[in-house]
Amino acid sequence: MALSNIRQLSVHVIPNARQNTIREEAGLLKVRLTAPAVDGRANKALVNCLAEYFHVRRSRIRIVRGLTSRRKVIEIEDERKSHAARQNK
Repeated sequence: MALSNIRQLSVHVIPNARQNTIREEAGLLKVRLTAPAVDGRANKALVNCLAEYFHVRRSRIRIVRGLTSRRKVIEIEDERKSHAARQNK
């Protein structure tokens, strides 16, 4: 049985903030973004911000639910675990 190398997070996004910040509150991440919620700019900024926060590549972060909502479910693949899994094959 393989261990899962993907974790899911609940995120609440606040666009048009003064600065980009990430806080953990009540079991979810509250992410304030300077980007507006127009043409997917806030989603792109969210992925960039989370990639920097968790020290992973942007390609390892996926918005699973809530593309047009402030409440989102994000999946983050741990690069170290996935790299180790590829080497063991």
